[in-house]
Amino acid sequence: MKALLLALLPTLALAAPPPARRVSSLLVPMDPASESAGVRMETYMNDALGNFDGFAVRKPEELFGMPEDTASKASLDRARKSFSESVAAFDKKEYEEAEKKVRGTLKELESAAGAMRGCSPLCEALALYGAVLHLRGDVEEAKLVLMDLIALNPTYELSPKRFNREYLALRVQVATGRTAQLRGGATLKSRPSGARVYVDGELVGYTPVTLPALAIGKHLVRMERPGFRQHGQLLEVTTDDVEMSTDLVPTAAYKAYDVQLDRVAGEVMRAGQKSSGVTAMGQSLGLDRVMVGTLKALEEGAELHLGYYDVKSGQRLGGRRVALQGDEFGQLKAEMERMVNQLVNGSGEKVTRSSDPLDNRGGTEDWSAEDRGGRTKASEKKKKADDPLDGVSGTEDW
Repeated sequence: MKALLLALLPTLALAAPPPARRVSSLLVPMDPASESAGVRMETYMNDALGNFDGFAVRKPEELFGMPEDTASKASLDRARKSFSESVAAFDKKEYEEAEKKVRGTLKELESAAGAMRGCSPLCEALALYGAVLHLRGDVEEAKLVLMDLIALNPTYELSPKRFNREYLALRVQVATGRTAQLRGGATLKSRPSGARVYVDGELVGYTPVTLPALAIGKHLVRMERPGFRQHGQLLEVTTDDVEMSTDLVPTAAYKAYDVQLDRVAGEVMRAGQKSSGVTAMGQSLGLDRVMVGTLKALEEGAELHLGYYDVKSGQRLGGRRVALQGDEFGQLKAEMERMVNQLVNGSGEKVTRSSDPLDNRGGTEDWSAEDRGGRTKASEKKKKADDPLDGVSGTEDW
């Protein structure tokens, strides 16, 4: 048996599947107005590449990094330690010491926003601080603290084991009062734009983004853009509109990539040529295949030049030039997925005047046609000659 296994080993080695190709999609914004849409479209394209067998998709955050703010992380570590000490003092009914410690905690947390993924430990610290203020008779101050807590997390529950009934009742009073129903607007911007924005742990869009109806009080804002250090901030929302703008700090890998973009952009827009710039960039990023595009804003929508390349040879395997019409009806993701499928499956070069997926379509064409990853469902079905429904989708007579 051992001899048989040894004899089979070379055959088994030959039958092993080839290593997955390392692929990625990268878009080059040609103007500031294209930066925001570019990051979102990159995400859609990389998701579509992930549907293909034999591809190992490397997303931009893997290629360029997206490091945490180390200063925020250090502040968060100090805040957690300080909060533990404040809880210990509160449980011992050493309220003056508890107030001192929790004030220090909240001060540290103001600098720790970039490292927080949710309202903890900020919500816990606010709850404790409000309780201390309530115990010493500062009811109005306690209400303001509870307003911030409710804005951050409307469903946060106070512990009846730690806090007295009066304080629990005050929280209900604040939550059901008129002030808690007030809303304010906030506009969040970054340079460059296109950063993913999380408010109180929930993704709300890409910069620049305007949120017209946030509860008044404190909110935790975090911004993430591949190739840049993560940024966080506590935002105070009032009944007047507020604006928050920040300059994102690039990583060394992104700076090196940025130097190559002008050359690569010019090559992408020249169809039918080998691309030494794409080869150099792809090799520096450790890729085997790459989908590179340029994005330029138009008066209505944007123009996209997209090329699919073999990195080693620099050969352009296919390309598309399309006029995008925005994402008013949520069709952009499906449009990008269809273009990726066409390029990977070898549809060559094509120019499309409109990217609207509803142009000249009845809406049912894709139900039994090409599915994700370029595989066809139709070829997997056997037809029965005596079945009157064979080849009928039920919509022909509409």
